[in-house]
Amino acid sequence: MYEILQKVNSPADVKKLNASELELLAAEIREALFNRLTQKGGHFGPNFGTVEAEIALHYVFLSPQDKIVFDVSHQSYAHKIITGRKNGYIDNAKLNENSGYTNPDESEHDFFNVGHTSTSISLASGLAKARDLAHEKENIIAFIGDGSLSGGEALEALNYAGSELRSNFIVIVNDNEMSIAENHGGIYKNLEALRLSNGNANPNFFKALGFDYLYEPNGNDIQSLIQTFQKVKDIDHPVVVHIHTLKGKGYPFAEKNKEAWHWCAPFDRASGKPTVDWGNGESYESITANYLLEKAKKDPKLLVITPAMPASVGLSPAIRQALGSQYADVGIAEEQAIAMASGAAKRGAKPVVVTNATFLQRTYDQMAQDTAINNNPIAVILNYSSFNTLTDVTHLGIYINSIYGNIPNVRVLAPTNKAEYLSMVEYAIEQQDHPTIVLIPGNGVIEDSRAADSDYAQVRFKTEQAGEKVAIIALGDFFQRGESLAKTIQEKLHFVPTLINPRFASDIDTQTLDNLKKNHSLVITLEDGIIDGGFGSKVATYLADSPLRVKVHGLEKKFYDRYNPEELLQSLGITSEGIAESIAGI
Repeated sequence: MYEILQKVNSPADVKKLNASELELLAAEIREALFNRLTQKGGHFGPNFGTVEAEIALHYVFLSPQDKIVFDVSHQSYAHKIITGRKNGYIDNAKLNENSGYTNPDESEHDFFNVGHTSTSISLASGLAKARDLAHEKENIIAFIGDGSLSGGEALEALNYAGSELRSNFIVIVNDNEMSIAENHGGIYKNLEALRLSNGNANPNFFKALGFDYLYEPNGNDIQSLIQTFQKVKDIDHPVVVHIHTLKGKGYPFAEKNKEAWHWCAPFDRASGKPTVDWGNGESYESITANYLLEKAKKDPKLLVITPAMPASVGLSPAIRQALGSQYADVGIAEEQAIAMASGAAKRGAKPVVVTNATFLQRTYDQMAQDTAINNNPIAVILNYSSFNTLTDVTHLGIYINSIYGNIPNVRVLAPTNKAEYLSMVEYAIEQQDHPTIVLIPGNGVIEDSRAADSDYAQVRFKTEQAGEKVAIIALGDFFQRGESLAKTIQEKLHFVPTLINPRFASDIDTQTLDNLKKNHSLVITLEDGIIDGGFGSKVATYLADSPLRVKVHGLEKKFYDRYNPEELLQSLGITSEGIAESIAGI
């Protein structure tokens, strides 16, 4: 199956292949991608669309002396296969060896561990500047997808590099006419004009910023790419090479439905259907999407804003179309999303920003300056803030409360079941008091008998079980772990502990904490995030001068990567049995 690929262990081996062998290599790389992705899942469309480009890059340039920086790096699988890591794709026993992104710990051909968008041009410009200071001559190449061009960092880097660098700097714009969903924004109209004119449209966005420019319409043709890349190799000034590719190339399902196949779970190749059981129950994505659609029908002031992440809350193309003018996709530009929401709230709209927690990290200044100082009542719904959802180091959402829960005026709400989630989302949209973030639980849709309040204007913890000696304050989707701990304590230590649902991740209810002093000697906090700057640390600080002891349980301040969630909790001692044992005799 891998006649050519078996001979390729480094970029040097690619350079030995003739034209027909390069085509066979592309086919075999796609077979290797199928082998990994059908079993493990991962980014499908970006990688299938860039196979030929990455083969051509390694045929023309001399990696790692010439440095290739991949934006997001979720399209770098072919590069990894070529640079000595093919076993992570063709050997089923080694599929977990490689991350889904570039990683310098894996190979000298990778320069950054990165999984966020719009970074490659900035990072590469730093490499180029340092190269110039050292009076060296290697090629510096930034490989960026068209969707990433809407990000502020990419635009800042283009603005700098095109006019300020006076040396070799190559930006390859991989134009497949897609972000995760469809592209939005003016830059894409210029990209379309450039495609339709075979690169001759005027104005030319890239030339306006000082770049030389080449267009290659055959972005999935190896020989055309080789000829184009040879034209810019060793160039002495900044140049953009604009290539037109097909996202998902080589698999009809992915070519036809590019959005759905941006990322995939393990699947059956023949049918394209997932081979993992997602369950038939509700998801918070579908709950949120349906809620927002019905809310929009009733309230013309509702404005749903996303920074190119509609799938984060299940906004399908049909729902986006139904939302009409009440939906805005600002491109991969979280800063714009938050600041725009602040402006809309000031003018009387009811904006709600939806995205993944890891991507909101780009908006600290907009949340603090543009929104919180002005106390504009925007709502933000965040998915994947849980420790057990996304576990790649580049996509962790476990820092959200420590980051945003410490900005004055920003309120972070952590629901514990479906009823509470919907109530908090409704409150966040309707309230006129604060910027309010609602964290989507990561432990599945919980439907229990606990009723939800409708008003969260005042910080009030909710005591779900009154007891003695030990008070368990379990935040958000760790509440169910708090329930389990309370039950274990009752069974093994023979007393009933107090169980509290704090609901507010960013604030503490001092009245409830003061009341605990009457018949408790220990407070245990459980939270789904890092301890430093988190919820438990606020509780511990407030009770520091009281007789109450506080034991804070959460994650350490570190970059976890591809961990097993339950094994991580075991290592941190966050289990019902372990915690109960540690407090025996209290």
